[in-house]
Amino acid sequence: MTPTDDEALAKAAAAGDRAAFATLLDRHYDRLFAFAFRLTGARAEAEDLTQDICLALPVKLASYRGTARFTTWLYRVAVNAAHDRRRRAATRARAADGWGDWEVDRQAAIAAETAVEDWLATAMRALPRELRETVALTLGEGLSQSDAAEVLGLSEGTIAWRMSEVKKHLRGLARAEGML
Repeated sequence: MTPTDDEALAKAAAAGDRAAFATLLDRHYDRLFAFAFRLTGARAEAEDLTQDICLALPVKLASYRGTARFTTWLYRVAVNAAHDRRRRAATRARAADGWGDWEVDRQAAIAAETAVEDWLATAMRALPRELRETVALTLGEGLSQSDAAEVLGLSEGTIAWRMSEVKKHLRGLARAEGML
């Protein structure tokens, strides 16, 4: 026979009596939900909190000692669960804020890099053909000045001079556009 008072039901449920656990839930679910609603102020949050408590209750019942009324103990469990839920939400919010800031900064860096690349592509099209070839080989393909000289059939000194001219040309464009 299943015990009828809450304290006896709680002890039986802690020992694995499913009927006792079901009786406790039937008896206290509405009260627990109403309390969760008062703690959270929102129906959806109260439903989630009540569900969290009910899911954790079989394990929590092992800590029930019977020194206080079962309802007093259950309210304490609910308050602790609400605190835990708020702490987790605050932690997630802080993490999301940090992630959001990081993502905004990352997107800004990408946009700045894209703007520089677009500017460079436009500036490169304005270079004379010989200088474009030299830049395409040295910067675009990563060839050394010696290798670029070999490809173009020029001296390494000519490649160095051309790269110097490219730098002068780009600085002049940047100044004209107010970038320097």
